[in-house]
Amino acid sequence: MKDVIKAEGVSDPREEIVTHLPALRAFARGLTGDVSAADDLVQDTVLKAWSKFHLYQQGTNLRAWLFTILRNGFLSGRRKSAKEVADSEGSFAAKLASKPDHDGRLAMQELTVALRQLPDEQREALLLVGALGFSVEEAAETCGCAPGTIKSRANRGRAALAQILGLEKGEQLDNTDSAVASVVTVAPDNL
Repeated sequence: MKDVIKAEGVSDPREEIVTHLPALRAFARGLTGDVSAADDLVQDTVLKAWSKFHLYQQGTNLRAWLFTILRNGFLSGRRKSAKEVADSEGSFAAKLASKPDHDGRLAMQELTVALRQLPDEQREALLLVGALGFSVEEAAETCGCAPGTIKSRANRGRAALAQILGLEKGEQLDNTDSAVASVVTVAPDNL
């Protein structure tokens, strides 16, 4: 503060900020109802005021300027928190979390290698009914066989894939790629 230039007998208004801190704290505590939130609000106010001091007009009411910054900061925080969703148990955050993309690519590569090991008819049935979402009837028409044949091929193909991929009975393939999941687990209404 020693390098702050003083005009003839007039002190730098930045030096006055300290004298307004107790009143700012009291106002912030009244607004927030929480001591630590009030202290954070005062700290933000002082930081904003300091960084925007070039906007302050010398000779105007510094106290009013500081209180306006504090009040605006409080109101902005309230508007922001009104848009936020309370998630104390983390259930919303858990739904937003996603695995890295490389997991899906690796699973897809592993599935592609496993699919190549299946007989053509089983691979065809799994891709049509599982990955492409065809109904059993549509897949049967495409392959020129009975719907029961498609069901059988798809079931045998899924069992063979599970064995190739080393999945236990009922175990799901852990992946992030919907194409992988759709081939390995065909919806019951499709079969």
